[in-house]
Amino acid sequence: MTTLAVGNGTRAAARSPANSAPAATDNQPGAHSGPSHELRHAFTAVRLSLRWLGVRKTLSGDQKQQAADPFGAEGQYLSAAKKLLDTKHPAYKAVTAVRGRAVSYWKGTSVPYPEPGLRLIRRSDIERFNQQMRQLREELNESVTALDRAYGELREHAKDRLGRLYDPGDYPASLAGLFAIEWDFPSVEPPSYLQQLNPELFEQERQRVAARFDEAVQLAEQAFTEEFGKLVNHLTERLEGDADGKPKIFRDSAVGNLHTFFDRFRQLNVHSNEQLDQLVEQAQQVVRGVAPNRLRTSEPLRQRVAKQLQQVQGSLEDLLVDRPRRRILRPGGSAASSAKEEP
Repeated sequence: MTTLAVGNGTRAAARSPANSAPAATDNQPGAHSGPSHELRHAFTAVRLSLRWLGVRKTLSGDQKQQAADPFGAEGQYLSAAKKLLDTKHPAYKAVTAVRGRAVSYWKGTSVPYPEPGLRLIRRSDIERFNQQMRQLREELNESVTALDRAYGELREHAKDRLGRLYDPGDYPASLAGLFAIEWDFPSVEPPSYLQQLNPELFEQERQRVAARFDEAVQLAEQAFTEEFGKLVNHLTERLEGDADGKPKIFRDSAVGNLHTFFDRFRQLNVHSNEQLDQLVEQAQQVVRGVAPNRLRTSEPLRQRVAKQLQQVQGSLEDLLVDRPRRRILRPGGSAASSAKEEP
């Protein structure tokens, strides 16, 4: 069984976010305005953790040597594992589908934070996030119950396929409790007691956290710019047609995904880049009220939308080129260092 926080390897239990992040005091630099201020005071950290049954197991030293012998190789130079369960079985795929939806929802309602496993969510969205995650946890429990009913069949199938590699000791008696979705809202602020205990260390930590949020602003901007660019490029490429002039086939999602992005951008944007804000608004105006079916049937409309999106495309490319040189300006004139690339 494997337990991990998405993005790192630590486990987290579900907790209430109440009072998880004390606000910076009003006399601290940058405490009144700017994107970093909004991110620090309107958002809170959220961590998603998964407990999951491992379905692969490394072969023992003897087993690897047996596998290596026909090739005249040494077992220690061979990497090999056995697959304990058929991951393509419908019951198992139903379980992993819930995990995928949980991770997608976590990422879709938050922005990056420069610490592994943490993202930032608007505090006003916490209750809705909790409700959705509780629902997904219920769906996971139901899917695991169905998988447990098929567990005997899966074990028999593994026994037939693995032959002498099959070991009953690799399999728990039941799958109940071996899959779980957990989440919490850890504080990323320096603890308040540190201010009295060691003011100098508290100030160092406060500056470190402030720099983290400056970096988070740039990570969010980078993520939005890259996602927006991919969506615009894809739709534009679909609308431009082939070399012979015939229109390409495109799915409704080419337009729908762009509208979904507009909603997320409006909800999570902290307005750190006026040019990006303008480009998103420009693209939104281009596709507003345009149905995918009309794009398929109206050549003039396809050409008009493609031409306008090409203009957005060009400006986005310039923005991506200029981005590494941008710096987040804090109130008072100091500048934050450039953000690191997100893994």
